[in-house]
Amino acid sequence: MSLYIGIDLGGTKIAGAVWNAATLSVEAQKTIPTQAHLGPDEVIERIAGLVIELGKSVGLEPSAIPGVGVGVPATFDPDEGVIWLIPNLPGAWYGKPIIAILRQRLGCPVYLVNDARAFTLAEATIGAGRGANSCVGITLGTGIGGGIAIQGRLYLGLTGTAGEFGHHSIDMYGPPDGAGNPGGWEGIASGPAIAAMGMKAVTQGITTKIGELVGYDLNKITPEIIARAAALDDPVAKRILDTAGFFLGTGIANVIIMLAPERVVIGGGMAQLGEWIMKPIRETVKQRVHTVPLDRLAIVPAALGNEAGVIGAAIWASQQGQSA
Repeated sequence: MSLYIGIDLGGTKIAGAVWNAATLSVEAQKTIPTQAHLGPDEVIERIAGLVIELGKSVGLEPSAIPGVGVGVPATFDPDEGVIWLIPNLPGAWYGKPIIAILRQRLGCPVYLVNDARAFTLAEATIGAGRGANSCVGITLGTGIGGGIAIQGRLYLGLTGTAGEFGHHSIDMYGPPDGAGNPGGWEGIASGPAIAAMGMKAVTQGITTKIGELVGYDLNKITPEIIARAAALDDPVAKRILDTAGFFLGTGIANVIIMLAPERVVIGGGMAQLGEWIMKPIRETVKQRVHTVPLDRLAIVPAALGNEAGVIGAAIWASQQGQSA
């Protein structure tokens, strides 16, 4: 049986897809609201319901599904499938045995994977990293996540957290990141950090189109708004994006120096800023990386869009089933 189900758990929606491991194609897909406010048990039940529905759409009862991969924005015990930290979902998730619950509910194998690692696996297998022997995935959004794939398989490290690039320090005295690490990359170069640069410019009364574009509502300032202002030839917005690209490029340069991958794939919401962010990233990497031949390395935007998470989770399930 080559049909696997991938689930991507997000703060506002749960996406699911049926993945054909033989043809490398999506056979069916559906997205439902997470309704995270109802608590972990209800969210897990919604995941189970989505798996059942997707299975039936391709003629599979739950017990006949060869494997389900669940991508989560969390850290967890990789052996027991117990959640350690899931910062973007409310409720008592700590210690929740999500895999045991789903296996009992569905009667089929279920495997857990971090969502950024799932993204990396999908891009390395059929996306922008396809064909590369080694691929690093980096997701730029509310936080900064990532993963490492070698010969089409994830390298997870001791506790499944290899690829948590957002928590390495690029400024020893900088602001804390999401894990409380001073000067962590995520705290300096994530989407909220970039939006904060725009907010600061507006509140200081600097002449810029950023404020005009949001009616001077600071809560509406995002990296995308700053890119819109830059497209209108706003020098302040351009300077913010150059600064953001420098910070992002600095972190990516560090990753390249440490891992020397063939391909670096950049995804997440901020990747949609295109060359406004990619150009300063590449320029910074060129200035800072001298131990890796950059003519043999490509820094590219992700190719799979929003489908990467569910596809990667399903591929993860297929690989775990094959190695079991």
